[in-house]
Amino acid sequence: MGRLNLNSERFSRLLLLVVLAILLLDINSADGAGRKNKGFVKIATIGCAPPSLSADTKPQQVVERMIAHWRRKFAQVLPDRPDLIVVPEACDRPSGFSAEKLQEYYGVRKDQVLKFFARTAKDNNCYIVYSAYRLMPDGTRRNSSVVIDRKGNIAGIYNKNHPTIGEIEAGTLCGSEAPIIECDFGRVGMAICFDLNFDELRLQYAKAKPDLIIFSSMYHGGLMQSYWAYSCRCHFVGAIAGRATASEIRDPLGRVVASNTNYFDYVVATVNLDCALVHLDYNWDRLRKLKAKYGPDVTITDPGCLGAVLVASEHEEMSVDEMIREFDIELLDDYFVRALAYRKKPGNIENKGE
Repeated sequence: MGRLNLNSERFSRLLLLVVLAILLLDINSADGAGRKNKGFVKIATIGCAPPSLSADTKPQQVVERMIAHWRRKFAQVLPDRPDLIVVPEACDRPSGFSAEKLQEYYGVRKDQVLKFFARTAKDNNCYIVYSAYRLMPDGTRRNSSVVIDRKGNIAGIYNKNHPTIGEIEAGTLCGSEAPIIECDFGRVGMAICFDLNFDELRLQYAKAKPDLIIFSSMYHGGLMQSYWAYSCRCHFVGAIAGRATASEIRDPLGRVVASNTNYFDYVVATVNLDCALVHLDYNWDRLRKLKAKYGPDVTITDPGCLGAVLVASEHEEMSVDEMIREFDIELLDDYFVRALAYRKKPGNIENKGE
């Protein structure tokens, strides 16, 4: 009888080990290839200008005022537990300061405000973009957007490629790169203010295919925001200094999906980065079959008049890329490439002079 109890005890232990192994396998597969590596991300954009200060305010007092200002602004959005917070260009630059006074302030500020942003990101498990002028060791400046990750570390830095003539004359050097910054929710590209006017930068991002472009700015850009979102086939978030100018989040169709208002200088919204643009040509039947199979786990958004739709996966495990492959749906860019190639086939282009 005692031997039977011993065997039962051994069997129970073995059964427990098997159950634990299965649980560990499930956890590993959930974090691995079995689950999507991108999808829903909650974004907060804050559209406010730095506080106006007297020109005789001492530099360290300016630093403290800037930190206090951003502590209040972050307190507006942190209760929503965003994954990403975006602030406007030159977020800690006081207005009304002379060039000499600004240089003195930057020399005292150093990375104090950056460290405050980093602590806030770490304490709240979110990414924060710190967009500000950085004073370099050689005395020149960069107009930069620094992406801080959830642990308070720097994930990447973008230096404004196209400062204005006035910025350059004041000692700001032009950035020369368009980095793609890897975040745990997707791949991010950056632009700052005047950048939005230049196709060279936009085309680099269109080729790199980020999931999101972050735009910190002093001006809105008008239709260019929608154009960048659509042409780069990605979501676009703008943080514009001043409540009077809208800070908005756009989808890859260029549509505004969230905006601050005249009452609130911030907005928090969740977007789905697991999406792709496809043209309706040759895809009508395939899209119907896709919807028939996955129902509410896939959304197909038609803005009208464009001929293209946005397909987004809301499935817990199946990505939009997998859905598109399953039904052999042709992506928007692939269709345009095929159309250009077909145009160039012999006999399809008129002879000159006809």
